[in-house]
Amino acid sequence: MKSHVLLVPLLLIPTLALAHGDQNHSPPKRGKPAKGLVAPVSPKVTASFDLVRTEVRREGGHILFRQEVREEAGKLTPTPTGQLAGSEVFSYVWPTSIDSGAVGFDAAQGILAFVLTAHPDFDDTPLEDENGDGNKGNDGNLWHSHWVVLVKDASCPGGLKVRDIPEGTRPKLPKTWPGLPILIDSPGFKPALRGQVVEVRIPEEAATFPAQFNYDGVTAALKVNANLHDPLLCVTGTFDVASGDLSLPGRVLR
Repeated sequence: MKSHVLLVPLLLIPTLALAHGDQNHSPPKRGKPAKGLVAPVSPKVTASFDLVRTEVRREGGHILFRQEVREEAGKLTPTPTGQLAGSEVFSYVWPTSIDSGAVGFDAAQGILAFVLTAHPDFDDTPLEDENGDGNKGNDGNLWHSHWVVLVKDASCPGGLKVRDIPEGTRPKLPKTWPGLPILIDSPGFKPALRGQVVEVRIPEEAATFPAQFNYDGVTAALKVNANLHDPLLCVTGTFDVASGDLSLPGRVLR
């Protein structure tokens, strides 16, 4: 469904505290760690991206990534453009303090984030047939999961990009890397979007999860570079940030 939404560049958020591995975060200004990150309703934010609660918890051998929005989670997806170059991506994001090596990349590559994305102009889950039609290459418009590594890039409108793989280099990559020249994984974890809730359950054994880690909640838009070169996939802005300042104050619940 086509949408008109308000985006805020990440660089305008006062304290961009996304340093890898930082475990010393101040208490969240908008929430209570014991109950996840709780945020006030923001009437200026499109309802399906207006975060009211974000949490990560351990449940029965799984890590549960969960966000709650004001209403109609997952209702809005980008308007198709008919081509990869310049196409848009909508996302529900959990930036974390987990090391990038935990999911199969080289260590210390940037900010490891778990994301759900939808993008009707391309498919980046070549091993999955999300719509069950026998074609694994036409499902990008359906919400699906990724691990991505984010790094700062001043040339991106939102100040961040998914880390590019320079030509001629051979970094360590997960087995389910989809072949794009960026640090992205397509692990195939199935999302559930119902009413106000977005959630995904990841088996503990699917990654080397630390006993405790920090996280935040973000809803954001990204865009593929019109020239299809570094930076290939930029964050263009945020719809909402659970903590209000990207300080990763969340702690994993049990």
